[in-house]
Amino acid sequence: MLGIHGRSVTKAIFTPLAKVLAKWKISPNAVTAAGTVVTVAAACSLIPTGHLLAGVIVLVIVMFCDSLDGILARLTKKQSQFGSFLDSTLDRISDGAVFGSLTLWAALHLPAGAHQIITIALGICATVMAAAVPYARAKAESLGANATVGIAERTDRLVTVGIGALLTSIGASTWFITAALALVAVAGFVTVMQRLATVKEQLG
Repeated sequence: MLGIHGRSVTKAIFTPLAKVLAKWKISPNAVTAAGTVVTVAAACSLIPTGHLLAGVIVLVIVMFCDSLDGILARLTKKQSQFGSFLDSTLDRISDGAVFGSLTLWAALHLPAGAHQIITIALGICATVMAAAVPYARAKAESLGANATVGIAERTDRLVTVGIGALLTSIGASTWFITAALALVAVAGFVTVMQRLATVKEQLG
């Protein structure tokens, strides 16, 4: 939901930067790959080591720039099916790095006990759901159905865990990360169920 409403804002902000990149002859696919490298590096190096605030700041910047490759592709008329495939595939890698890193953070930094176990379990569930949501849509589209419905898109999931990590990083309870992972896991499950239902209606 947040992704839909934020597109006009990001387009206005990043079109000037996209024009500069186009002048430098940097391809949209290169921007996509660079964003993924930064995301994975930041998530895997900062979050598990306890640098939550630095990790959140880097990830917010990268997430905010996520639409830059699409803007550049439209501007340079280099939109392609492979570009779309690459973007979707690398997004899954980025999501896995973010949620996997938060799960590892819980294993390394939370005291042994129920809270740690719950957070790790929710982190695993959130990681699975982050992959299942886009897969349900992709599989539906490959069968000729439409599955864009759902309460939790990628931006919603990343913003949710970003807020949880930010609050914890500034001294709030570590339960905020646990709650954020729970929200992502539940919202992801609901979204998958919504997509299953709508595809069943279309395909019978």
